[in-house]
Amino acid sequence: MRDFEKKVALVSGVGRAGQIGHAVAGALGRAGASLVIADRDPRLVSERVAELQGTEVPVVGVTGDLTHPDVARGAVDTAAREFGGLDVLVNVAGGFFGAGPLAAITPEQVDRAFAINFRTTFNLCQAAIPALIERGGGTIVNFASIAAVRPAANMAAYAAAKAAVAGLTGALAREFADRKVRVNAVAPEAVRTPENLAQMGEGRYVELDDLVRVVLFLAGDDSRSVTGEVVPLSGTRPR
Repeated sequence: MRDFEKKVALVSGVGRAGQIGHAVAGALGRAGASLVIADRDPRLVSERVAELQGTEVPVVGVTGDLTHPDVARGAVDTAAREFGGLDVLVNVAGGFFGAGPLAAITPEQVDRAFAINFRTTFNLCQAAIPALIERGGGTIVNFASIAAVRPAANMAAYAAAKAAVAGLTGALAREFADRKVRVNAVAPEAVRTPENLAQMGEGRYVELDDLVRVVLFLAGDDSRSVTGEVVPLSGTRPR
């Protein structure tokens, strides 16, 4: 189904094949969206652009460090310049930093966890919301983590950073509800991706396709009455 026909979507964290950002971007493209994809690695972005163009998806790649506001603004400006505006933002970019006992976590690890997981999301939201308003409204889907709502031991910095993403989601949803900008987040357990399988082996995972379906639901018109929510995806793990 072409639910995103004539819509423009910006997806961050689209670099490595088989990972979450790659899957989300591909699904949005198949659903009709024109895409701006962003990641730090120019080679990987070029590979993903070529792959998407090969399936006739209109796509432009942006590279840079999204912890810097000017890079985030540049990505949004690219959507406006290449496709006329922006309708959807999906903030996949993030990473697991700062694991270990509290006493062993360094200030540098805390800064890294917040920079990669929170600051990238904040910067893109700040840059994108005026563009969404200009289009008459739009949607943002942020990536929190199950660690934000049900944290495990030895994850203090990461859990705090993802909890900040959850808090940002609720605050922005309320601030911009009257401007028709909806902001939600997903909070998955570990997702079945090649990288996670290589690092952790077989186990209980959230299936990648299931996660993508939830993201597209929150990004699309079928969820028009949903905003300010953080949706947990627990895979086969009970609450």
